[in-house]
Amino acid sequence: MTAAVFAAEHSDVILIEKNERLGRKLAITGKGRCNLTNNCDADEVLKNIPRNPRFLFSAINSFPPAEVMSFFEGLGVRLKTERGKRVFPVSDRAIDIVNALERELKRRKVKIIRENVRSLIIEDGKCVGVNTNKRQIRAGAVVLATGGKSYPKTGSDGYGYEIAERAGHTIIPPKPSLSALITEEKWLSEACGLTLRNCKIRLVCGGKTIYEDFGELMFTADGIGGATILSASAHIPDGAEENCKVVIDLKPALSEKQLDQRILRDLAEIHNGVFSDCLRKLLPKELIGAFAEQVGVELTKKISELTKEERKNLVKTLKSLELNIRGFRPIDEAVITRGGISVKEISPKTMESKLIKGLFFAGEIIDTDAYTGGFNLQIAFATGKLAGENLEKNV
Repeated sequence: MTAAVFAAEHSDVILIEKNERLGRKLAITGKGRCNLTNNCDADEVLKNIPRNPRFLFSAINSFPPAEVMSFFEGLGVRLKTERGKRVFPVSDRAIDIVNALERELKRRKVKIIRENVRSLIIEDGKCVGVNTNKRQIRAGAVVLATGGKSYPKTGSDGYGYEIAERAGHTIIPPKPSLSALITEEKWLSEACGLTLRNCKIRLVCGGKTIYEDFGELMFTADGIGGATILSASAHIPDGAEENCKVVIDLKPALSEKQLDQRILRDLAEIHNGVFSDCLRKLLPKELIGAFAEQVGVELTKKISELTKEERKNLVKTLKSLELNIRGFRPIDEAVITRGGISVKEISPKTMESKLIKGLFFAGEIIDTDAYTGGFNLQIAFATGKLAGENLEKNV
């Protein structure tokens, strides 16, 4: 949509959309609120892009967050900045961003065709149109902006990779990013659905801490999710997930010494009780049974019989609960896709294919992705604008 808006400044533009509605994936981003960018400078955006940030230097600098914000405010969408410099519509409605783009497409007289593109038309090394499920459409240039493989029901089902690959492009195998994680520990299923608001987590890979975060963590049927885990997943090196673990601090406001002193006070108050009484003062009920197993103490053990070593182990487990990662949840559940069209085959200054003249790419279909905080939509808008502005050279 962004590519079409900026291309329409110079040329007649057709936007081909296979869904009945435009922007279906955009409409569900940020839990329906649309974290459209991050209120920082271009350099900070690039620091939040772990894969191929240098490739995006020109795109991000030609349409940095300040200009993205100004663009949407110019389209009538009032914006606000929240924690972590995340930018949202004041209305908290992602559909307002979609509607603003639709209005601008209409104002710039972009023709919208609801058909399914099957292949590119390539003649003498130049892309001169597309074949849809209904007809052939000739054009001076084509932008392929079909998304990745995440949330396939919104239309980003990976078919753009197939189209590009048939045209000769290399596809870096798509994998999930910003994804919930599957753990080896099966006891987590007992706490499925439980969300903890104030956890500190560390991602440890190969024995080294490579990421830390604070905030929300959720227990799932086969592992962990929530904002901190989605962010952590983007830092896991390719193919290294089984060599990683997440270490959770369930009591980040207290040092080990302070936590031990608190537990001693709790034990003094319930000296006639049992170990489960102690855990009820420290944890949600969903975690009590499984947590006792991790500590190695029976729930029915009397407080008076609790040893110093068992108490110290309780403190240690509360401050550093280790969960071993087995893998990612399926790619169709991931927020974004890691992988896609190799950046070696795309001009970073125009988003044009180096293999086929007149073929451009934008957004998640390219092998680059970012951390949470509005950076992935920032990439989409910036690459879309750069591709759209450079189309005129081929028309």
